[in-house]
Amino acid sequence: MSKQSWGLGGAYPWAAFALGRRGRFFESGEIRLAILSLLSEDPKHGYQLMKEMRERSGGVYNASAGSVYPTLQQLEDEELIRSKQHGGRRVYELTKAGRKALESDPEGVRRIWERAEECEDWGQILGPETMMVFGPLSAVMKASLRAAGRAGTERVRTILDRARRHLEQL
Repeated sequence: MSKQSWGLGGAYPWAAFALGRRGRFFESGEIRLAILSLLSEDPKHGYQLMKEMRERSGGVYNASAGSVYPTLQQLEDEELIRSKQHGGRRVYELTKAGRKALESDPEGVRRIWERAEECEDWGQILGPETMMVFGPLSAVMKASLRAAGRAGTERVRTILDRARRHLEQL
């Protein structure tokens, strides 16, 4: 089974755990900020931007051409980036206005890349060999939630913490 077929829009299985309750990697307007941030490092073509977003998120976010290229066009229309043909590809770079727009939201940029780092951990541990534990993991999760309702969360947390410590020792 390929990583692309694992569900959640081509992301890794259970990627929502990495993303929390949102279930989405980018909030409204954040893909613009991410692209500006990546272009502030050096000029890139669209595929490089998609690849870098996927790599920085450990594969949890798989950027599509349908989200990246329209955003690039919009940023270019707003004169925040410009493009040039280079080696048969359209390469994008930040303009002064784009740098200024990027610098106006350093907190937003920080949040995006911190989220990507958190997701990267999931991408490093999720692979085809780990698929075999999803069934038993799901059963443990279900039993834990039921037991928490009956016996209280403290006892369940104690058991789960003990199990986690044992697994980390493997």
